[in-house]
Formats: sequence, C-alpha cells, structure tokens
Amino acid sequence: MDTHSRSFAKALSWRATGTIDTMIISLVVTGSVKLAAAIGATEVVTKSLLYYLHERAWLKIPYGRKTAFLAPSAAGRPD
Repeated sequence: MDTHSRSFAKALSWRATGTIDTMIISLVVTGSVKLAAAIGATEVVTKSLLYYLHERAWLKIPYGRKTAFLAPSAAGRPD
C-alpha cells in the first residue's frame, strides 16, 4: 500500500505534466499568455487535490488486486 506522501508526490509530478499541457493548449486557444497562466495555475491546485483523493479512494477498492500469499512463518505461526 502506498503512503500518503508517495500518493502526494505522484500527484505533484503528474500535475506538473498536465499543467504544462493545459497551459500550452490554453495559449493556442486563447492566444494570451496571461490567461493561459491563470488557467494553468487554477487547474494545478484543483486537479492535484482531485488526483490525491482519487488515488487514496482506489487504495480502498480491492478490484483487480491479487492477495499476497503469506508463508506460515510470515503469518506469525511457528514453522
């Protein structure tokens, strides 16, 4: 299971990539560097939070996970 700090770091790295993409698209569509930067600044905050919450929610969902087999000694039982 990932720690909260790992999920947060993943959210930040992904948002940096996504924000650059959003700012480029915004610049192409609007032609305004100022507006593109404002859009990018807004979405980096909201989407980072949403990604973090999404990541943490999926850690609670068992769908698609394989359960690890614990050897008897790993489970606290004597060999």
